[in-house]
Amino acid sequence: MDTVHTIGRRKTSVARIYVSEGKGAITVNKKKYTDYFPTSTLQYKIQQPFLLTNTEGNYDLNVTVKGGGSNGQAEAVRLAISRALCKINEEYRADLKPEGLLTRDPRMVERKKFGQKKARKKFQFSKR
Repeated sequence: MDTVHTIGRRKTSVARIYVSEGKGAITVNKKKYTDYFPTSTLQYKIQQPFLLTNTEGNYDLNVTVKGGGSNGQAEAVRLAISRALCKINEEYRADLKPEGLLTRDPRMVERKKFGQKKARKKFQFSKR
């Protein structure tokens, strides 16, 4: 098996992933993923595609992640892993699709408009 390259995005986070057969080593930005994502919920988000497809410990991952916060980065990595597993074996799609792991979350921060305080909030209006 060659290395499979996929991209996952969430908010302003972009995760590039290189998957190859191995013993289950996951490195994120040249760190162990447990060091990069210290909380158990974020670690679970990264393991979730492997747990659903019963492939934990079968693949080595090399991940580079940029932008956004830790939660957005973890979800971007999760999407990239799910896409990579579908590239490797199309049968995994049936396990991942009902859980919503193949859906790109389109929610982004709305831009601030000129003449307003924030995206929706206005400056105080004075009638008199």
